[in-house]
Amino acid sequence: MRVLIVEDEKKMAGFIERGLKEEGYVVDIAYDGEKGWEYAAVNEYDVLILDWMLPKMSGIDLCKKIRKEGKQVPVLILTAKDAVEDKIQGLDVGADDYLTKPFSFDELLARLRALLRRPHSLRDKTVLQCGNLVMDLIKRKVTIGADEVSFSQKEFSLLEYLLRHEGEAVSRTAIAEHVWDLHFDPMSNTIDVYINFLRKKIAEKQADFKIETARGTGYRLAKEP
Repeated sequence: MRVLIVEDEKKMAGFIERGLKEEGYVVDIAYDGEKGWEYAAVNEYDVLILDWMLPKMSGIDLCKKIRKEGKQVPVLILTAKDAVEDKIQGLDVGADDYLTKPFSFDELLARLRALLRRPHSLRDKTVLQCGNLVMDLIKRKVTIGADEVSFSQKEFSLLEYLLRHEGEAVSRTAIAEHVWDLHFDPMSNTIDVYINFLRKKIAEKQADFKIETARGTGYRLAKEP
C-alpha cells in the first residue's frame, strides 16, 4: 500500500511516516499543498493523508482539486478544527474521513484500514489473487494453496504490486516508486534481490504462477500455462 502524507509540520509528518513504514506502507511526504498536488497528479496512491492548514494550497483546496480531476483515491483530512461545521466542509469537498488532532496512531491506522476496505474501484480491492495465491491486504496474510506463507514487509509490498499488475510488464522504475519511494535508485540491484526472494518462496510452495523477467523492461507476474 502506498500513502501520500501532505503535512507541513515535519515532526508530525515524520511520526506518521515512521509508524506507517513499520506497518509495511510505502510513504511519500509533501510539506505544502502545491507539492502534494504534484505528487498526487503523477503517482498512484492507495490513500492520501492531508492536513487542513497547509502553505501554498490548503488541504481542503487540494482535496477539491483532486476530486475535480476525477481521482477517486481515498482522502483522510487531519486538522485541529473540531467544529461540526468544519467536519461538514471537509466531507463536502470530497474527503472520505476526518481525524481531529491530537489523535492516537492506532486510531489513524484503524481509519486507514476502514478506508481501504471501501470499494473505491476494482484497483482498490483488498483481496488479490493469482492462481493458487491469495493475498489479503487488510489482514496482511498470503496463502499459496492451503499454506500460509510469511513475507517480509518489502516482499509483501513487491508481491502486492506485481499482483495488481498481473500479466503486465512493470519496469524497475515503477516498482521502485511504488514499493520503495520516490528517492530510491532503480538502478541498484535491490529489486532483483527481492525478486529472487519471492521466486524462492513461491517455488517452495509449488505455486501455479511465476515471476517472469521482461527483457529490457522489468518483471511480469504470470500464471503457468
